[in-house]
Amino acid sequence: MRTSNFHISILKETPADAEIISHQLMVRAGLITRLSSGLYTWMPLGLRVLRKVEQIVREEMNHAGAMELLMPTVQPAELWEESGRWADFGPQLLKMTDRHERRFCFGPTHEEVITDIARRELKSYKQLPVNFYQIQTKFRDEIRPRFGVMRAREFIMKDAYSFHASEDSLKETFWVMHKAYSAIFTRLGLNFRAVEADSGAIGGTGSIEFHVLADSGEDALACSTKSDYAANIEKAEAICLDQRREPRSEMQLIDTPDTRTIQALVERFQLPIEKTIKTLIVKASDEIDADYIALLVRGDHELNEVKAENLQEVAAPLTFASEEEIRRVIGASPGSLGPVNLPIPCIADRSVAVLSDFGAGANIEAKHYFNINWDRDVPLPPTADLRKVKAGDPSP
Repeated sequence: MRTSNFHISILKETPADAEIISHQLMVRAGLITRLSSGLYTWMPLGLRVLRKVEQIVREEMNHAGAMELLMPTVQPAELWEESGRWADFGPQLLKMTDRHERRFCFGPTHEEVITDIARRELKSYKQLPVNFYQIQTKFRDEIRPRFGVMRAREFIMKDAYSFHASEDSLKETFWVMHKAYSAIFTRLGLNFRAVEADSGAIGGTGSIEFHVLADSGEDALACSTKSDYAANIEKAEAICLDQRREPRSEMQLIDTPDTRTIQALVERFQLPIEKTIKTLIVKASDEIDADYIALLVRGDHELNEVKAENLQEVAAPLTFASEEEIRRVIGASPGSLGPVNLPIPCIADRSVAVLSDFGAGANIEAKHYFNINWDRDVPLPPTADLRKVKAGDPSP
């Protein structure tokens, strides 16, 4: 086709809302054009590229033994209520009502629909295993769409669903898909890594994500320099090799006016930040007899919210208590919280459990305890991996 008969719209200037290089180049090259927030039109040139990518995906999925189908984008509420995700999926689920007052949603994923198909179409275990896939438009009402088509509200997804008569059969298909995905990324000429990941709202007991390595993007990866271990930052396990030392000093109650943050405490009293504790109050789940639960992380560490939400004691979605709620339950402001005489259950990060002679809020307004020691001054609470990994941490 001649370019004179082919519409190509090229921009000289970079759009103000294009944050990363891939978004900038796709818009400037005329591959896509923005309709509204998180909504993009694939222009003729971009659609040709998209169809070539789809064909590579289709060829590798077919080669792996999967069968293509196409499910409706609009799904009845009954299926989502049956799975429990009508409420659990949250505001990302675009809900609608038809003229007969029947409730539907625009599918962000298709587990409910494919499961309904399987229970109606598969009559015997002899038909298993079976692997269905589709290349379909999805919609998730993202609170902040960004990065062009990378984090759009409407997007095209290849999703596959397999059914099995045994765990061994499931694992076999899992690794067949792993091989197929590796082939797809290799054929596309991309530098990628397959990493451990959290399953999120989709659920499941194990998840591997394929990431294209780039300087910009929406996810961060933790990669070992000593092995081939790699994981999404949300999933990467934080290893603690330290051992708890014997107490050296007696616990002291110190007045700490105008000290509402760990940084202020460290600067004013010359404390090592790794000898301090942050106490974060979140809503508790129905698994425990409490409305709130405290999560303890070291002062120089950051709470991994995905790990926290996955704890059975923590309500999902993860919800932090407001200052008003904290004052009502604890009797002190957020800057004065700690494990000593804490009136609610708590869980400590592994790195917190090995501290000795550390500082934390006293649960009394504008007061802190210094030289706290586990078991001597306060019982050691249950422990879990709560923090984000950081550069220099030991790898699993």
